[in-house]
This record gives sequence, structure tokens and C-alpha cells, in this order.
Amino acid sequence: MSVLTRDEAQTRAQLLDVHHYAVDLDLTTGDDTFRSTSRIRFTARAAGDSFVELKPETLHSAVLDGEPLDTTALDGNRLPLTLAEGEHTLELATTMRYSRTGEGMHRFTDPTDGEAYVYTQLFMEDVQRVFAAFDQPDLKAVFDVTVTAPEGWTVLANGITEQQADGRWKAATTPLLSTYFVCVAAGPWHSVRTEHAGLPFGIHCRRSLAPHLDADADEILDVTKACFDRFHEKFDEPYPFDSYDQAFVPEFNAGAMENPGLVTFRDEFVFRSAVTDTERMTRAMVIAHEMAHMWFGDLVTLRWWDDIWLNESFAEYMGYQTVNEACADRFADTWIDFGVTRKSWGYEADQRPSTHPVAPDPDAVPDTASALLNFDGISYAKGASALRQLVAWLGEKDFLAGINIHFKRHKFGNATLADFIDNLAAATDRDVHGWADQWLRTTGVDVLTPRLEGEGRTWRLTVDRDGSRPHRVSVGVYDRDAAGDLVSRERIWADVPQEAPIALDGPRPALVVLNEDDLTYTKMRFDEVSRETALRSLSRIPDALTRAVVWNALRDMVRDGELSPADYLQTAAAHLPEETELALVQGVLGFARTQIADRYVAAADRPAALATISGIARDLLRRTEDGEAPGLRLTAVRTCIDSASTPDKIASWLAEGTVHGGPELDPELRWRILARLAVLGATDEAAVAAELERDPSATGQEGAARCRAALPTPEAKEAAWAAMFDSDDLSNYLFTATAQGFWQPEQAALTGDFVARFYPAAIAMSARRGPAMAEAAGRSAFPHYAVDADSLALGDRHLADDDMIPALRRKLVDQLDDLRRALRVRG
Repeated sequence: MSVLTRDEAQTRAQLLDVHHYAVDLDLTTGDDTFRSTSRIRFTARAAGDSFVELKPETLHSAVLDGEPLDTTALDGNRLPLTLAEGEHTLELATTMRYSRTGEGMHRFTDPTDGEAYVYTQLFMEDVQRVFAAFDQPDLKAVFDVTVTAPEGWTVLANGITEQQADGRWKAATTPLLSTYFVCVAAGPWHSVRTEHAGLPFGIHCRRSLAPHLDADADEILDVTKACFDRFHEKFDEPYPFDSYDQAFVPEFNAGAMENPGLVTFRDEFVFRSAVTDTERMTRAMVIAHEMAHMWFGDLVTLRWWDDIWLNESFAEYMGYQTVNEACADRFADTWIDFGVTRKSWGYEADQRPSTHPVAPDPDAVPDTASALLNFDGISYAKGASALRQLVAWLGEKDFLAGINIHFKRHKFGNATLADFIDNLAAATDRDVHGWADQWLRTTGVDVLTPRLEGEGRTWRLTVDRDGSRPHRVSVGVYDRDAAGDLVSRERIWADVPQEAPIALDGPRPALVVLNEDDLTYTKMRFDEVSRETALRSLSRIPDALTRAVVWNALRDMVRDGELSPADYLQTAAAHLPEETELALVQGVLGFARTQIADRYVAAADRPAALATISGIARDLLRRTEDGEAPGLRLTAVRTCIDSASTPDKIASWLAEGTVHGGPELDPELRWRILARLAVLGATDEAAVAAELERDPSATGQEGAARCRAALPTPEAKEAAWAAMFDSDDLSNYLFTATAQGFWQPEQAALTGDFVARFYPAAIAMSARRGPAMAEAAGRSAFPHYAVDADSLALGDRHLADDDMIPALRRKLVDQLDDLRRALRVRG
């Protein structure tokens, strides 16, 4: 199969003007394939050769202007076309294959009730798996979609759908869309419908999840309406589509997809077990993120994939900011969660060999395969952080004015970085072009460090910068009161680089925190006195966002070898039991458990690390016995389970169906306990089978796969390995669940021989199954816990394999860099 190059896309865009697609899908032809026909009207501006893309099981016919084409001329995914100048009609009839990898038309059968569901995910090149198209983002067209579906199914699409007399479903004609935005979701959906601002709104899920969707329907719809209204206060252009549906679909690879009028979400966002408020806030943020795309991405679309940040950075920033504004009565400061969970994703990605500018040079994205690699922490979290710094520097009024100019000039069209910056510049006297060069065209993370000089009651503060970007930062200056608490003396705004040191009146501060409001993107360090204060008095800092900035600095210091893992754990043990901000507790415990205990400490020190983490969790359990903080208690319970070194306590919870003092065990907690018991060798296949009979849902199937792969026997490991790599039967989710169970630090001796087997197996499987499964293999099936020089050298040798597809290579480059960092931290 050929990937589309930037040069090919530019040549085709100069030749063709695509007007209209009539797409007809027949979903009644069996469980493996469906029929797809396309009728495309377009104009050739001059005589020339071009091609249309499709990936059919069978190409039955192709007709250009009434003349049959040779179907055997299909070369991979390209059917060549020789065109005269003028209007043309191209008709293609195909049989297409359903996917089980979350790409193209994904088909899923619910194990709970046997009902089947299908949905499309057409991002990048996957429209070619569903219908023939001139597949590039700047060849927008109008779409008419009709679908023949089994009786009892409902068909959802980009526009309002109606069932016709002949049983087919017809979707309303769309405005101009890029091909990758077309969406169909069909099945016996459970739906909750309402109306808002004169438009039909709906939320949809599998029937087996109906009680769980109904329980949260008010919250989901309230968030949706509040964000919708807030965006209309920010943007001059009204919502550009005829309806707003949100479908929670099974086995979805991403968090969500911004299909115009029909956003698809992974259906884990329909909570079937207890969750924390931060998890609810994450769902709200994703709702807002995808809604922001209706303007930035859908109404105005990138011209080529080098500008993917224009979509994702904007939606990431707007997602957090809009929930913060529109849902403040429901959720705490969203930027705390961003700082703890998302920003660290950007920092980590930006320090790897695979880093790239937020807005990469066009030559760095020569084709769609390379573009796919840039959907990472840089395009999302770093880009959103850069925009947040831009708003702090520019002012929100001028920022939104520039955005609205952008929408007005390019609505239903395509735009580039240059267009975006020009439109921002039109709304301000600031040098936005210079800002873009320094922030969007560079890589890496700056480091800011305070330097204090003086004596007595006269001190001067200098902010030293290791890096090249300008920063506007808030500086928090703190003293101790008589009780030992930290109190704010003043907050100062500083532009870095500075023209002169900042004069501080009074004694030397106990603590200086740079970037206190977390409005810029930088690593932050401490002066010597502030470092000691942070380690000893972190929980005495009054503001949760400032505490988040300090915790992030400590995390970075561990990763950079400037703070020992043991000191980080001691700091967590001293301060987390008093922490009230749930996002901070979850973030710190998550880093401690998955990075420090599993990778950054040597095997001999791991039991002590787990004991410290378990001790923190027990302290939190004791603190939450009154039931006043259910999110903290649930976090503590999960941590107790995941960090258990002996099985007795958690086995008793499972046997009794409850944690002592609550909560009662729901399916998520039961599978979590059983997985940990499997790792510890304290359960068996019979117990897994019995739990699956109790919970035969799709989530239960994944839990069983995870537990079976975690059983500490050679037979269990060989069976799991064969399922992942010797057969292509596992869906994307079942593959991931199996991989998550397979590698365990406690089982290093048992799985040691599989480390060398991973690379050839992953390379071969990825070549067969494609980018989505390659990403899953690199993310979840990589031997994370083989932290030794031999494993690193083995991986580096395999990177030279020319047969490795780009998606797998990128994941392995990142994983091996993380392994290299873990070895440095251990050293």
C-alpha cells in the first residue's frame, strides 16, 4: 500500500476540485464484510493523470464518465485515472472488510447480549477502508450517505438521519467536509435525546451499558450544553452543523474523535464502576475538547498534516479552559489536573530523541506515515501549554479576536500555520510572528532556576534560564508563620530573560516558586533554601496549583537524576496523607507506583518502595473512614491493591466482596484484585473463569485476558504470547489487556527469555496488522520491566531492522529512551 506524500497531495489539489460524494453502505451482507459504493463528482482543472484511493476486499467495478475502467489496474490502494479537463463522475462498487483493530469500519459483538455494533474511524488514511475517496484534508466536498442496516438497528451519521420506506437510512447532506471526518455508527443503540439551542442533541451507547449511561446522562448533557453555550460566547461563528450527537463506542483506539455532528468516544467513559471526580472531570474535558474541534479542525481544517497541532493544541487548551469556566460549580480547577497528568506527557515527549517542534517544518512531515507519528504529547500538551503562555502574554481578548478573524476568513476551508499567525497578528500590536518562531519552531524544555543574592532584609531575585524561549511567569514568594505554615508574602510577575534582578523587601524567603500559576511551559528548579522547604513543608503550601507545580518539579528532578527516588517517596509519605487535592494524590501515587517502584529502583529496593506506597495508601484509608472523601478513598483502595506484596488482605476483600470500612467491590475492583492475585501466584484459571461467568461483559473479557496473561506459569505465558503474536484473532482491546498482564516485575525470571522474542514478534505482527496494532504492541507489549543494559543493547540493535513499520519504530525509540533514562536514574 502506498502512503500519500505531501508533494502528491499538492499536485492533486492543484488538478482537482472535488464537489460531492454519494456513499452507499450495505451492512447486511455478513459479519466479515460489507458492500460500499461511491459516486464522486469532481472537476479536473486541466487534462492530467491522478488517482483515487481505496482498500477493498474486492473492487467489483469502476466507471469514469460512463466508461468502465480496468479494475485490475488497482495498485495497492490506488486506482489510476486519466482525466480530460472538465467535469467528471467516478463510480466505484466494492466489498470492504470489517476491522477488529479500531480502524476503518470496526465491528464489535457485545459478549453480554450478542448484539453487534459497527462504527467508522476514518482518520488519516482509513476512509479508504470504507469507501473510495480522494483522501487528503484539503479536498473538501459535500457528502450524502445512505446505509442499509439490519432490522432493529439505528444509524447515526454526521447529519440527522431518517429511515426510508425501503428500510435504508439516509443522512442529511453535509456541509463541506474533509474525507476523514465522515462518520457512521450503526447498531441497536440505547439513546438519550434532548434539544438545546434549537438543535437535536443525543448521547448513545450499547444496550448493555444503558443503565450506566442513564445514571450519568444528566451530567453528560449538562456539561455538553454548558460548553456549547460557552463556545458561543467566545466564538463569533455559530456551531456549523445540524445536530450534535455523542456516541460511546466499543474498542475505540483514541479518547474520542471530532467527527462533525457525531463525536465518537471510547465507551469506558460510560462508567460501570465507581470513579473519582477527576475521572469525571477528564470526561468533561474530552467532551469540551471534541466540541472545540467543531470550529478548530472541522469548520477550519489543516491543509496538510504538518499543522496537526492547529487542531489538537487548540482543542486541548480550549477543553481545559472551557470546562474551567463553564463547569466551575461541578469541577475544581482543571489546570491542576492538566499540570499533573497532561503537561508531564508533553515534558517527557519533548526530551526524547523523537521530539519535534509543535509546528514542525513541512519537510519533516513528507507523508501520512510520518504525520501519524506526531499525535503525541508535543502536539497536545506542549502545544496547549504554549497557547496558554500566549494568552498570558497576549491577553485573552486579543487572542479570541485573532481566533475569530481566523474562523471568518477560512470557514469551511483549509488553513496553515502562516494563516493562523497572520490572523492573530491582525488583532494585536505584539510580535506574534516572533513568538511563533521561538515557541512553535523549536524543541526541548527550558529550565528556570531562581537565584537569590543579598543579606538581612535586602535580597535580589534573578531567574536563570537554561534555554531559549521568552517566558512571562508568576513568582511566588513565601515566608513561614509562627505555626510553621507557609504564607504568601507576594506574587511577582517576571519576564524572562530579565532586564534586571527583582528587589525583595524583607528577610530571605523560605520558599520561592517560579511559574506559580503554571502559565508557561518549562521545568522549574529551586534555590538551595527553597528546595529544602519544598521537601519538608510541601503540604503547608496553601494553594493546590502551586503544590502541583512543586510536585512536578520534584518529578522532573527524579527523572533528571537530581533527586533520588527514595527522597521522592519519603516526601510523598510525609505530605500526601494531608493532601486534599485529588488530582495531586492520584498523580503522585501514579508516578511513584508505575515509574519509581517498577522502573527507577533496583529490584532489591522494590519491596521497600512498594511498602512505602502501601503505607501512604493505608494512611489515606484511615483518613477517609468517615466517608467524606470517596474519591481519595477509592484512590487509596486501588493503590493498596496494586502495591500488595502479599495476597492475604486483598484476597479477603475479594472473598467478602467489600473493603473493610467500604467501599463494596464493583466489577472494576474485583478484576483489579484478581489481577494482582494472579501476579502474586495466589489464584488460578478456575477463579478467573468463575469471575468471567460473574461478569461476562466486554470489560470482563478484558479482565480475564489480563489475569490469564499474569498467571506465573510457563504455560500461561506461552498461551498469552501465542494469542498476541502468533494469531491475529485478538481485537485491539483484548491484545492490550493480554499485554498488560504479561510483563510483571515480580516475574522477571519467568519472562526473561521473552525479551529477545519480543522484537521479531512485534515487527512481524505490526507488518500484518498495521499501525494501530503496532502502536498497541509498542505501548503495552514492550518489556518495560527489563531494566538492564543488555535489554537496551538488544533493542538498539533491532531498531536497525528495515522491515519495521514507522508506527512501531517510533514507539520503540521512545520506549528505549525511557529505558535508558531508567538506567541513569538507577545509577
